[in-house]
Amino acid sequence: MNPLLQLGDQPQFDQIQIEHIQPAVQSAIAEARRQIADIKAQTGATWANTVEPLTSITERVGRIWGVVSHLNSVADTPELRAVYNELMPEITVFFTEIGQDIELYNRFKAIKTAPEFARLSPAQQTKLNHDLRDFVLSGAELPPHEQAQFAELQTEGAQLAAKFSQNVLDATDAFALYFDSAAPLSGLPEDAMAMFAAAAQAEGKSGYKIGLQMPHYLAVMQYADNRGLREQIYRAYVTRASELSNEGKFDNSANITRRLEITLQEAKLLGYANFAELSLATKMADSPAQVLDFLHDLAKRAKPFAEKDLAAVQAFAREHLAIADPQPWDLAYASEKLRQAKYSFSETEVKKYFPVGKVLAGLFAQIKRLYGIDFAEQSVPVWHPDVRYFELSQNGAPIGGVYMDLYAREGKRGGAWMNDYKGRRRLPSGQLQLPTAYLVCNFTPPAGGKEARLSHDEILTLFHETGHGLHHLLTQVDELGVSGINGVEWDAVELPSQFMENFVWEYDVLRGMSEHEDDGAPLPQELFDKMLAAKNFQRGMFLVRQMEFALFDMLIYSETDPARLAGWAEVLEQVRREVAVVQPPEYNRFANSFGHIFAGGYSAGYYSYSWAEVLSADAYAAFEESGDVAECGRRFWQEILAVGGSRSAAESFRAFRGRAPSIDALLRHSGFDVEAA
Repeated sequence: MNPLLQLGDQPQFDQIQIEHIQPAVQSAIAEARRQIADIKAQTGATWANTVEPLTSITERVGRIWGVVSHLNSVADTPELRAVYNELMPEITVFFTEIGQDIELYNRFKAIKTAPEFARLSPAQQTKLNHDLRDFVLSGAELPPHEQAQFAELQTEGAQLAAKFSQNVLDATDAFALYFDSAAPLSGLPEDAMAMFAAAAQAEGKSGYKIGLQMPHYLAVMQYADNRGLREQIYRAYVTRASELSNEGKFDNSANITRRLEITLQEAKLLGYANFAELSLATKMADSPAQVLDFLHDLAKRAKPFAEKDLAAVQAFAREHLAIADPQPWDLAYASEKLRQAKYSFSETEVKKYFPVGKVLAGLFAQIKRLYGIDFAEQSVPVWHPDVRYFELSQNGAPIGGVYMDLYAREGKRGGAWMNDYKGRRRLPSGQLQLPTAYLVCNFTPPAGGKEARLSHDEILTLFHETGHGLHHLLTQVDELGVSGINGVEWDAVELPSQFMENFVWEYDVLRGMSEHEDDGAPLPQELFDKMLAAKNFQRGMFLVRQMEFALFDMLIYSETDPARLAGWAEVLEQVRREVAVVQPPEYNRFANSFGHIFAGGYSAGYYSYSWAEVLSADAYAAFEESGDVAECGRRFWQEILAVGGSRSAAESFRAFRGRAPSIDALLRHSGFDVEAA
């Protein structure tokens, strides 16, 4: 029995083998094509004979492929990658075929104009409208020869995105530095040394191994006294997947240019001037010009603060650390030392208070306070021993489940994300299908037999990704296309995630999830006050960096002239000259590993983080203004989380806040409501 063809509430991850993948995907696609032919053969189009069965058909194929894609992200092997890459074109062709199927499109149009449409629920109406829009954006109205061209571009684009991610992963995993003794590693905290020792041990070696996975990179940049080591690791990290590393074996430069060519061609086929316009057709923002104005305005507000931040850390490095000419690889190190001097605490000290088990218990307690939801750990098949699974319930009734895969390891894509295994749906039988999510991070793994400890930044990431998870899991919409995160405008999806981050700055929340590794004491008020005072430490530098990424993204995808697409590196330089305060060395190849916009769904959409931050800061301000957390939580659930994509994000925000969003709360939370002195 092929476990991929028997996907129930949870996949049988312990039974899935490489040899199952191809037969499962191909037989599911073949069966789906037969079923679609049956739909089109029926006379008359109704919700029950067209939309509902098509949802079931595409969901089955999507779920099987979703499990394969997930495994490709978290448990990559050469064998899995080979079959994944081989099947990617078939999957892309299948979904493109559906999107371009004029007979299906006509059936959906017939339902829209029939009396039945008025009898559909608001969620069903929204889903149908989205489907009609998506048919157009898939090329359903194009002449056949242009449809074929569009389909080829879609397939090539999907392959390029996969190749981009794989190159970054391979370049990351290919790098290693080995040390026999601890002498060159002075300054590095105990937990980092234990992580490097465990990495060496995993290869049967003694001493220490330093790689480029995020916990390794950050530890060296922040704490290593050895300036030469910091520069070496920095150079290796910022040249990943470029012509300057691994003899160009994993170079993404040509992939980037080709990705831009493909997206521009797709946009022009569909009648848009550039890809940015096409991307915004499904988002809250009205136009690329509106987004660029928003980003330039925020950059202008942040830059004086960023310049002040940089001057402070440079002066500190010169005066206290004998670094006469601070370089980019010195800044994280000097910043940590400055933070310790200015606020009298270190990140290492904070980390000792937060064992992962206690943090998770605290996270669940906060969700209980906000929404009355309980989490209970269950034993289910998983893809790695570190993975845990939790069932969510309300008043004893299950409402969904979440997998948590928290630690960095080789063969696992960097970064943090939430994805779904399945969404909430009322099946034709009347049965309710409950949602399930994957929550993936890359935290410092446990080492030396001790429980993993999380930094405050890692706790912020955990709350952020859990916010995405709750958006998916707490939906009360029964229509799959608009339940949970489905159908939500991309520039609004970060609202629930960034909203959750705010609670990690509340003392009671943090205290409840803390327990010092030596004596079990909770986080002292005094230490928290220092952390809070340091909350906006280098906030200006952080924001201009975000503006640099977002402007670069929006500008390269706004290009209308194919001849200029290859100049993306120059665009990045221009953006840096305008907004950046730290100019990286010439060899920096940041764009070559910028997976968000070249492989991760944020193409012409990276601005979403800042756009949604305006929404999330304003939403949290409602909690600051309210004396009743539970009541405010209930309203946030009902008006934002529960409705998913069944109405526009702007309507949902207005329903929660009683007005349109304002930037004031973000400026206040960032410390930008005062003049840069």
